[in-house]
Order: sequence, then C-alpha cells, then structure tokens
Amino acid sequence: MNEVNLDNYLGYIPLIIIAVLLIPQTFFIVKQQTVAIVERFGKFQRIAHSGFQFKIPIIDKIAGKVSLKIQQLDVIVETKTLDDVFVKLKVSVQYVILRDKVYEAFYKLEYPHDQITSYVFDVVRAEVPKMKLDDVFVKKDDIAIAVKTELQDAMLDYGFDIIKTLVTDIDPDQQVKVAMNRINASEREKVAAQYEGDAARILIVERAKAEAESKRLQGQGIADQRREIARGLEESVEVLNKVGINSQEASALIVVTQHYDTLQSIGEHVNSNLILLPNSPQAGSDMLNNMVASFTASNQIGEAMKNAKKKKTE
Repeated sequence: MNEVNLDNYLGYIPLIIIAVLLIPQTFFIVKQQTVAIVERFGKFQRIAHSGFQFKIPIIDKIAGKVSLKIQQLDVIVETKTLDDVFVKLKVSVQYVILRDKVYEAFYKLEYPHDQITSYVFDVVRAEVPKMKLDDVFVKKDDIAIAVKTELQDAMLDYGFDIIKTLVTDIDPDQQVKVAMNRINASEREKVAAQYEGDAARILIVERAKAEAESKRLQGQGIADQRREIARGLEESVEVLNKVGINSQEASALIVVTQHYDTLQSIGEHVNSNLILLPNSPQAGSDMLNNMVASFTASNQIGEAMKNAKKKKTE
C-alpha cells in the first residue's frame, strides 16, 4: 500500500516543477514612479503601475519599463556666432514622461534622446549665429527659452513634457578667451591710467594753490616787515631830532648803523656767500646821497610824465 501511495505522489512532481518555474513569470513588482508595458503575443495589452502585479505566464510579457521621474539630458552644441567666433554651448534639457501618454512615449519614439538632441542642435544653430559673442553670454536665457518652446511643441505629442531648458556653459575657443581677457585687462589699465592722471592733475593744482598762498603770505610778511622798519626809522629820527640832530644827519646815522649791522650779520655766518660791500665810514653817507638823488630824479621824471599827459589830454 505504501508503494502505491508513493507512486501517486511521484506523479505530481512534474506539476510542482512547472508551477515553480511559472510563478516568477506570473507575478512581478513595479517600483514607485515607474510603469511597465505588458504585451500579449507581441501586442500591447495594458500599462502596469507601481505595486504587486500579475500577468499570464508565457502569454503575457513585459516589453519594457518607463520612468516617470524628471530626467535630464545634456547636449553640447558647437556653432558660430555673428562675429565669426566658434563657441560650444552646453544645453541641459529637463523633461518628464506624462503618465497619461506612456503609450506614445514608448511606442512612437525609438530613440527619444536622439530626437531631443536633434531639436536642440537645430534651435541653437538657428539662434546663436544671429548674435555676437558678447550677446550670447547676455542672452543665454533667450536661447534656453527658444529651445524649450521648440521642444515643447515637438515632443508633447510623443508624451514628453519639457520642464526646463538651461544653457549651463558657454565655451569659446581658447584663443578667443585669451583675447577677451587681454581686452578686459587693457580697459582696466586705461581706467587706472585715467585715475592716475586725474590724481596727478589734482596734486599739481593743489601744489600751485599752496605755492600761491605761500607767496601771498610771504609778500604780506615782507610788507609788514617793511612797514615796521619804516615805523622804527620814523621813531629813530624823532628821537634824534629831540637831541638836536637834524633829519638829514639822523638819516645818515641810521644808514651807517644799518650798514655796519649788515656787515656784522654777514660775518657771523661762516657758510654765507661772498658779498662785496663798501666798509668805509663814508660809505653810509654816499649811499644816502645816492638814494636821495635817485628818489629826486624819479620824482622829477614822474612829474614830467604827468605834465606831458595832461597837456596831451587838453
């Protein structure tokens, strides 16, 4: 009886083996933000969303899985600007597959990345040649908007929604970058030279003002000095007059006194330049007479010029 029962159990072994082999093909798991495309005999059957899913083994097959996450595709485009400068632009395209258009995204496009890349090349090479190199840096957002607009219109029918496009890098030729740096350095040196020139001009003006002020004060000091000397001479003459010395004798005495004071002052300074002055007592009187004669002649000439001018006017 035991042998009969064992034979009965052995008949189930092939069924058990088949079941074990078919279980992995019957159940499958779809991850979050992902959908699976299920086909039956090569024909689209349904879209399986995230979670624990079932399919008929052998008959049904998972044709592929599609991610619903936001993805990014970086495209590097080399093109020429309006001023004949070759430049490389890196355009980053952020896109997502719409949940209700998974069928179109999976079946209508064989290589979606190549399709997006072709549109990026087409738009960039149409927009950048209209701009100069400097404008490419300034208007990179305009380029990104143009790329997004073109892609959005073209890819929406295929289930792709373009979230954003960014121009993340602009790389001109190395020689062009060196030239641009030289131009920038030259401009800065020019500005620095202008500032240095303005500073030098201001310094010269301020020095001239200081010198003028110094001379004005110096002249004022000399005038004050001469005024005080004249006042002192006047007082000296008055004192001498009080003791019976007339004005002419007093003037001669003052001139002689100042003459010898000058000689004494020069002799006290060893480093003074050589000056030849008369040193006899008669020298003071001679200088006074010469000064009086000079003043008298000057006054006569002045009076003659006034009279001649007066006659000419009449």
